[in-house]
Amino acid sequence: MPTSSGTKSNLKIEYESEGFPASSGVTNGSSVLETSWDELIWAAVTVGRPNRQYVFKHGQASVYEALFRLSLVRMALQQRPAGRRLRRTEAAKTLDPSEKGAVSYFLGMAICKLFSARLLDAPWLLHLDVFRPELDIHLTGRSRPDLVGQTSGGKWVAFESKGRLSMPNNEAKNKAKTQAQRVVSIDGKSPSYHIGGIAFFRNDVLRFFWRDPEPPKGLKDIKCAVEDADWRYYYEPVFDLVQSRERPDQNSSGIAFLAGDRELDVKLAIHPAIFSLLMEGNWGEAKRVAIAHREEFHSEGYQLDGIRVVAGETWRRPFVE
Repeated sequence: MPTSSGTKSNLKIEYESEGFPASSGVTNGSSVLETSWDELIWAAVTVGRPNRQYVFKHGQASVYEALFRLSLVRMALQQRPAGRRLRRTEAAKTLDPSEKGAVSYFLGMAICKLFSARLLDAPWLLHLDVFRPELDIHLTGRSRPDLVGQTSGGKWVAFESKGRLSMPNNEAKNKAKTQAQRVVSIDGKSPSYHIGGIAFFRNDVLRFFWRDPEPPKGLKDIKCAVEDADWRYYYEPVFDLVQSRERPDQNSSGIAFLAGDRELDVKLAIHPAIFSLLMEGNWGEAKRVAIAHREEFHSEGYQLDGIRVVAGETWRRPFVE
């Protein structure tokens, strides 16, 4: 799928695909994804998961979650002058081991979301922690996948997303795939894909590997059901951030609700048709409307979900180390 209308594809991510069926549309082997800062930031702020402060239920928790995600991407990745590849920053290299692990984990989820949306038409990803209270088994350690999601056509996908500082070996690739295979039922349907995805660095350049072979038998099953209310975890960080910032602006497509952050040099917008539904708490209906109007949204510069992200010029400049 192309980038959003008006978005310059100024980034390249080399990736390798393995085990995908011909029906997926994903070509196995090595390739390059043409993308942009706009798309990458969008992926980072819309990976649906309960935020760390959600126990408070009210207030600014989601705003801080969105700002945290934006700040993490800004701190960890950069592109060099005249370069189109994403590189690890010196700041990211100097973090302590636990901090590096947290950054890598988050980047892994964001990159999985980006590839899922672009190559599988599956932008709707939720973290499995959303469903933890209802799961019919006890999940311990790293024995379960990270993400479940849906294509615009209604197919389900299970993702185990990982982030590493170096090229993954076969053991790491197999482990990611096995964890994704544990999800056998979402809303009573078997996932079309059980994908293990790993974002990693080689010579400080960001790369991606994903795999989807046939699942083996004998794994302990994970089943979950997705309710309309669950999609709040997808939209809420961006929605709350937009509400907390500037008043509505006028543009060529009508009223766009813009949130500008000068320090991070980012603007976010929610299509008015989606914004009105989010105001009413109709999270599932917002998703359905976005799917129904995807071509219209795309022509107006929005992503598939009705959210638009515009990265400022500073994102294309490297940090002064």
